Amino acid sequence: MSVTAAPGFSAAGVACGIKASGDPDLALVATHDGAPVAAAAVFTTNRAAAAPVEVSRLHLERTAGRAAAVVLSSGNANAGTGEPGRRDALRMCALVAEQLGCATEEVLVCSTGLIGFPLPMDAIEQGIPALAAALGPGGGGDAAEAIRTTDTVRKEVVVERDGCTVGGMAKGAAMLAPHMATMLAVLTTDAAVEPAVLRDLLATSVLDTFNALTVDGATSTNDTVIVLASGRSAVEPDVLGAAIHEACASLAAQMAGDAEGATKVVRVRVKGAASREDAERAARKVAESQLVKCSWYGEDPYWGRILSELGSSGARFEIDAATIAYGDVVVSAGGVAVAHDEDAVAAHLAGPHIEVTADLGIGVGEWTLLTNDLTHAYIDENRGTS
Repeated sequence: MSVTAAPGFSAAGVACGIKASGDPDLALVATHDGAPVAAAAVFTTNRAAAAPVEVSRLHLERTAGRAAAVVLSSGNANAGTGEPGRRDALRMCALVAEQLGCATEEVLVCSTGLIGFPLPMDAIEQGIPALAAALGPGGGGDAAEAIRTTDTVRKEVVVERDGCTVGGMAKGAAMLAPHMATMLAVLTTDAAVEPAVLRDLLATSVLDTFNALTVDGATSTNDTVIVLASGRSAVEPDVLGAAIHEACASLAAQMAGDAEGATKVVRVRVKGAASREDAERAARKVAESQLVKCSWYGEDPYWGRILSELGSSGARFEIDAATIAYGDVVVSAGGVAVAHDEDAVAAHLAGPHIEVTADLGIGVGEWTLLTNDLTHAYIDENRGTS
């Protein structure tokens, strides 16, 4: 059920013709009765934000954080489309509002896909009535399927904690980099919560989940995470916050595991930094290094590349204090190689999950980032627009 696991929500997914393949490409998540509920969102920091981001931001401002539905399209990002793109995004909201009996500004909109192409609005206008007609509590899987682009699998989650339910769906396989990633995520909960509190809980959860994920260092124009709360269950804010965080962490991990062309999921941990900010800075430099990512693909324990990235990251760095480990095995200390179990390191790098730990030996700052290796398949996927 995923995004409809929380009482009070319905969903649907259909094929309307945005994708030439005929695959599902239009999704809707809505309250059962079309009434607005508490809502919050976190959007891309990219200044070339897509039209759906602009429209959804405006709608949340106008409603003071309330929404009845989220409509999502895949196969076309509606980004780089200027004023016509904004009109199209607004038209999608209006069409859904007509079907649900709510106000246009109570509908949020997301799109994902290729940048710079107008939306095929004829197909969308024909598809939205069918989409609304298909709404139901069992439609979460169809909705999650309809937002996929290069994702190979649906990404869904359900968290139940102390009388509170959070359900969610997401898409994301490339252009993944904080803040946030080429990703769309919709979460729902039955919790009773004010919009301002919900916004704070979501923003906090995003920090070390979606914002601690990078595949290729590219921040998308369309990144959006939305949460809707039906208000059916009384719950303490800390309980709800923990449930939202768990859901976001699960979806972020699923994205890392399905990144374009990836053969490894890599967890880069930097500790012993002068500050948390320094730890984050150093971890990102390592995780987004093409040289380092290629060595992970080749299962090569080339710690020298990691050392170099740490030293050039801008974080405070003292080479004599730094150590680097693969898994539990330290391979370098003080800027030089140390004797270690090479077979253990080789076995670790041969697996699908790699742990890299860099201890800067300076302070107590720490940060962990999820990333992947860089493969031929990633290049094949991204060398053109078709």
